[in-house]
Amino acid sequence: MLACSRWGAGREERVEHKRTSLTRAGSLKSGVPAGLTPEPHPADQHVGRQIAMVRVQSDVSQAQLARAIGISFQQLQKYENGRNRVSASMLYEIAKALKVPVGRFFQGLPGHDAVNGEAVPLPADERIHFIASAEGRRLIAGLVQLRPRLRARISELIADLTVNP
Repeated sequence: MLACSRWGAGREERVEHKRTSLTRAGSLKSGVPAGLTPEPHPADQHVGRQIAMVRVQSDVSQAQLARAIGISFQQLQKYENGRNRVSASMLYEIAKALKVPVGRFFQGLPGHDAVNGEAVPLPADERIHFIASAEGRRLIAGLVQLRPRLRARISELIADLTVNP
């Protein structure tokens, strides 16, 4: 649903979309009751998870990638969590910075890798969800600040705890 209306001078110009509307002043008005936020679209979440996965596999921090593409690391976190949609030009910049094709971020998306008309299910990787969470970021930031030897010992302890709970 797309509705567009223009009013005379001094009045508000509004463009409405299915869930949100944007006023001329740039403030976002949501069709969702106050205090509630709409759920991100599954495709946005998938693309965000893929960005995080490729970034982690490339051994690039959020701060490094954000700097390389000219945004704040908080904005990159929003992309990775699927809270904010990634524009085509930004997705291109992310792919270029991570040295992967843009299509890599759509791999595994239902309908994208259709085989014989059947959609491939989304891969559920709990590690990426954890790394993208506030708790995961705090843990990683703390571990990175430790001396390498201590960090290795803590890693061994965690491995032992997961094998012998």
